Amino acid sequence: MNTLTQKIVRLLWTAFIAGWAIIGILFILIATGVIGYMPPIEQLQNPIDKYASQLISSDGKVFGSYAHSGDNRIYTGYNEISPDLIKALIATEDVRFRSHSGIDSKGLFRAVVKRGILNQKSGGGGSTITQQLAKLLYSPRTETKVGRLFQKPIEWVIAVKLERFYTKEEIITMYLNYFDFLYNAVGIKSASYTYFGKQPSDLKIEEAAVLVGMCKNPAYYNPILHGEVERSRGRRNIVLEQMYKAKYITKQACDSLQKLPLVTSFHRITHRDGEAPYFRERLRQMLMAKKPERKNYFEWQVDQYRADSVAWENDPIYGWCNKNKKSDGSYYNIYTDGLKIYTTIDLKMQQYAEEAVEKQMKEVLQPIFDREKRGRSYAPFSRNISQDEQQKILSRAMRQSDRWREMKKAGISESNIRASFREKRKMQVWSWRGTIDTVMSPLDSIKYLKGILRTGFMAMSPHNGHIKAYVGGINFRNFQYDMVSQGRRQVGSTIKPFLYSLSMIEGISPCDEMLHVAQTLYTESGRPWTPKNAGARRVGEMVSIRWGLQNSSNWVTAYLMGRTSPYTFVRLLRSYGLNGYLDPSLSICLGTPDVSVQEMVSAYTAFVNKGIRVNPLPITRIEDQYGNVVAQFTPNMVEVLPADAAYKMLYMLKSVVEGGTGSRLKYRYNIKTDMGGKTGTTQNNSDGWFVGFTPSLVAGCWVGGEDRSVHFDSMAQGQGAASALPIFAEFLKRVYADPKLGYLMDERFEFPQNFQPCVMDYDAEIVNGGEVIEPLPDVE
Repeated sequence: MNTLTQKIVRLLWTAFIAGWAIIGILFILIATGVIGYMPPIEQLQNPIDKYASQLISSDGKVFGSYAHSGDNRIYTGYNEISPDLIKALIATEDVRFRSHSGIDSKGLFRAVVKRGILNQKSGGGGSTITQQLAKLLYSPRTETKVGRLFQKPIEWVIAVKLERFYTKEEIITMYLNYFDFLYNAVGIKSASYTYFGKQPSDLKIEEAAVLVGMCKNPAYYNPILHGEVERSRGRRNIVLEQMYKAKYITKQACDSLQKLPLVTSFHRITHRDGEAPYFRERLRQMLMAKKPERKNYFEWQVDQYRADSVAWENDPIYGWCNKNKKSDGSYYNIYTDGLKIYTTIDLKMQQYAEEAVEKQMKEVLQPIFDREKRGRSYAPFSRNISQDEQQKILSRAMRQSDRWREMKKAGISESNIRASFREKRKMQVWSWRGTIDTVMSPLDSIKYLKGILRTGFMAMSPHNGHIKAYVGGINFRNFQYDMVSQGRRQVGSTIKPFLYSLSMIEGISPCDEMLHVAQTLYTESGRPWTPKNAGARRVGEMVSIRWGLQNSSNWVTAYLMGRTSPYTFVRLLRSYGLNGYLDPSLSICLGTPDVSVQEMVSAYTAFVNKGIRVNPLPITRIEDQYGNVVAQFTPNMVEVLPADAAYKMLYMLKSVVEGGTGSRLKYRYNIKTDMGGKTGTTQNNSDGWFVGFTPSLVAGCWVGGEDRSVHFDSMAQGQGAASALPIFAEFLKRVYADPKLGYLMDERFEFPQNFQPCVMDYDAEIVNGGEVIEPLPDVE
């Protein structure tokens, strides 16, 4: 070998060694973070630290989640993933996944030769699943040439480190938990539900192939996004072919599966859609609530501030995230901690409640209301409201609108803003028939929406407080104000049982009698107060206390009010759980306080539960993402009445349904089970109420307008017996028709043996051997 040849060989060896040395130094610099980004060891040990929290119903179904926008990732363990999904992923993305240590040298060499040298698009990318995970976790998109040059080496180093920290199963799990399948379906659990309405463990082979196919490009191969499914179906069939080549399925199975149509069951996961949206939003507010401070409430939110302050002190669920810390010392966060929140809601009963609300509001009340107001100059308001009062209401609504705030922020004068509210334009408005394309002014749209009646309904167990159904309004997407917990309206005659129970405590009997004439009481200042009693019956006759409750007589109520003090009554109302402002005046006995549906339903549990009131319980326990129980919640019970007084009230409220203002439950809806309850109607029919119960359920409903001045002119439809009671009835009919729920029609109230509610015989006119002779008219 001559000297020149030796020099060339030495030079080549030097270049070869130097090249590898440079590559080695490059990787050392990358691994130590000198070049590019190398995540700290803490991040590598916990690469995914943000998971959405799940809401789980009492029947074990996930019906919602809490996550930051675009990050609805729900933790899923390896054993919860279909084996077919894992096989499809390995066969398609990394067939030698089980044997390499993060970098597949064969795949990399093939990619370099076929794609880099021969420019064959079918040569594959050469990235392993571990490399793809490294890219997902730690490689932000870069536009610079230098950034792209170092991106792959950085991913290789991170992939090798991930392989050292985690098993193959853990890497697969992290990859499937992290991948974004679009439509807010981040992670395999969200994706399985979004596209197929299933859990990851229940996916069929062809469904698993669709999701794995999307891993190449979730937008391009999305079975929903493009409308046409052929592109996604073609990609699915490639995945099935790869599974056959990897010997995971037979050729016959591959051919059969490839011929199947691509069928999805799309369930878009959004905050405003889905099951029990008002309930989900209420829980979110409760769990993430901060300690109430008066400065954070408007002047008119005094009652809300008072209620929230009581909840913060007495309710462990209210503000739970800001009262409890994790092991690292930080507070819990439902958006990132991957909690499993086990609720008491029953999805089937929730469905029945929503159906009952829709049937009454859509098919009955709203059409009648629209007909009553059609052609009226004062519509949708009451005829008792003056023109000036209407203008004040509309002006206030304009000022509270987003349009007003945006125009004001833009510096537009108030006169021009008001003028813009009177200019007609194209818009969409909500209706029970769907969204309507129309032309109207923003002011007319406000009046239109004011004329849509609202409602709130809740059902719970009187024995353990479990909330079974929760409907805060008619449509959460368009009317998010919650009329179960947030809304407070005058309760009318539904407050009367509380006064009657006070009389039972003080020794009055259901069969004690009084002369049924107008009652005049005197206020503290000496002014006379004589309540009216519209539609009074048996005037001038002796009537029993029970008859007074049955027929909602204001005179009997005033008579009982005269035997006690408004202050004593207010103290009792507090024990019933009414947390808002209570004015200790004589008129309070007729239902002047503003109370929420939730508070009323909770209060009535005392009548079924031997005088023990139970607070509504929306959650039973919370687990972290690994299944460890971090919180458990038990019913909070308060003794309101002695058992004897509770039994007397149960006896009287049962008679309200059997022959009083609630009797249409029996004779019109033909519900045979034992029931009790009370209707309520406020002045001018502004609010219609019904709170009722069976031996196993207590439910309450309010119906009215967004503004108190929006209501029926006629009492025939405006009273609680006609507006709110039918929702309760429709709900019960559906519940008792479903044997899987376990509520039996022949269930009866339990009274003590030899129970005697009165010292005298039962009223023959009402009861004869336990049978109702003739239902009485439903007049408040």
